[in-house]
Amino acid sequence: MSGILDLLNSDLGKTIISGVSNETRQPQNKTQDVLTMALPVLMAAMKRNASTPEGAQGLMGALSNKHDGSILDNLGGLFGGGVSEEVKTDGDKILGHVLGNKRQGVEKIIGEKSGIDMSSVGNILKVAAPILMGVLGKQSRQSNVSSSNDLGGLLGGLLGGNDAKEEQSFLEKILDADGDGSMIDDVAGMVLGSANKKGGLGGLLGGLFGGK
Repeated sequence: MSGILDLLNSDLGKTIISGVSNETRQPQNKTQDVLTMALPVLMAAMKRNASTPEGAQGLMGALSNKHDGSILDNLGGLFGGGVSEEVKTDGDKILGHVLGNKRQGVEKIIGEKSGIDMSSVGNILKVAAPILMGVLGKQSRQSNVSSSNDLGGLLGGLLGGNDAKEEQSFLEKILDADGDGSMIDDVAGMVLGSANKKGGLGGLLGGLFGGK
């Protein structure tokens, strides 16, 4: 199974980056930077939430109903006439549910690192969150996810599996940060200083940022 960041290098990922960029009126490179940092954080948050029976049941219910992957079948239509307020509202709810009271801290950290303001980061994530849920829904169906263990395995696989424990631990720290300390520098180190690492999120992040 390919990781969630591999998605951004695929044709589908390029369509998503271009569409979100146009919708939020942010440069494509900034949009890609935001999504490269944000998607693993959101995945880690979902994995954390799904570690409880209630959280797993809630996420599985969402993936089997509203977020079944069908949003990916017509991205041209989604972005063509402008993303509807319904989709953005849905994205806002997803972010609130997944990140909870960590949301502002996460958006601030990503904004500081990507060089755009917090509200623009929020706008990007509101459009991207339903698409991410669609990706999860599609993967869930393809993998026949039917239990909390299956779900944990799916999320872990998309994050890089057992080879990325260090990166997953780091993502947990981002989720626990309040956004006003040295965590921003740590994010910069992880993203920009990871070109020498192979595999896992570190290598993917390094590759996506041009191996700086």
